Amino acid sequence: MPRRSVTNRTEIPRIAGAKPNDVWVVFTCLKCDKVNLLSIGEHLMSEEEAYNEAAWKCENCGYVHSRQSGLPLTRVDGKETPFASWKEEYTLPGELYIERFWRAFFRIAVSDKANYWKQCGTCGRVQPSSAFDRHVGWGPLEKQLECRSCKAVINTTLNPLRTQQQLHESSSKRRAAELLLEGENQPVNIDELFERFGSKCFKTGVTIKKEDRDTWAIDHILPSRWLYPLSPQNAALLSKKANAAKTDKWPSDFYTNEELIKLAQITGADLSLISKKEPVLNPHIDVNSCVTKLLTVRSATDLSRRIDDIHKLLEDYNLVDKLSESNKKLLGY
Repeated sequence: MPRRSVTNRTEIPRIAGAKPNDVWVVFTCLKCDKVNLLSIGEHLMSEEEAYNEAAWKCENCGYVHSRQSGLPLTRVDGKETPFASWKEEYTLPGELYIERFWRAFFRIAVSDKANYWKQCGTCGRVQPSSAFDRHVGWGPLEKQLECRSCKAVINTTLNPLRTQQQLHESSSKRRAAELLLEGENQPVNIDELFERFGSKCFKTGVTIKKEDRDTWAIDHILPSRWLYPLSPQNAALLSKKANAAKTDKWPSDFYTNEELIKLAQITGADLSLISKKEPVLNPHIDVNSCVTKLLTVRSATDLSRRIDDIHKLLEDYNLVDKLSESNKKLLGY
């Protein structure tokens, strides 16, 4: 399904010259303590690439952070740096000690997507990647053009203007994912759920009455959008307000580290999985079985739209290669 051309309907101009697909690194200068933001283009550097090639110059004092550099012994004002008290061989380029220092220095900056920064195309600020919502396929960081602050303003204008086609497109992935999971969801005992969470919203701690069904919801800890079925291990008790804020967010995007640990202890969820920084598609989904379920439709179903949904789902999740040859042929691949 081709993406529509983008039209600016909010009259909020984009910043001229902003490069929202560029990746930025942040580092503190070893010589003057200046915090530097540096664009490294549309590319995520590997640790080895950064160690071998990077030469990051401080915009304040000009000190170059590179494997070829020794550690600075004096600051801009002539005062000694902490490195001045180190043994000489610890600070000289070419020594094993300094090699390991620079390897660790660059690893801190480039080893994790969460450590990179990005420029907002609307307000122009360079901010941590966590300040942007996820957008699969958009640039090396796969983050949206606008930061969350600007996006909130934009959505206030755009949401009431969305067409039926746009509403369908935005919900098709979730709906198709839910269809994939038909027959996979396990029943959740509500009494046991309330007992496990002490009759409180796990996120806010607000007491919830089981009888007031309009005030609470069962959260998929691992979202159905990423093809995880509901189960007692994948269920959290949230207030309706907290659940609306959680939506399809990956657990680590919504819960704190402390909450993730507690959640795993309460439910038996896999802490190593729910704490990952980026969503992980459920590897246990039988794609061909799911396609069969999706193609089991009533006569009144818009089959053409259903097939479009299947195509979008398979392509967004990179699942086409997991199809059998007969299903590839059936779906036109």
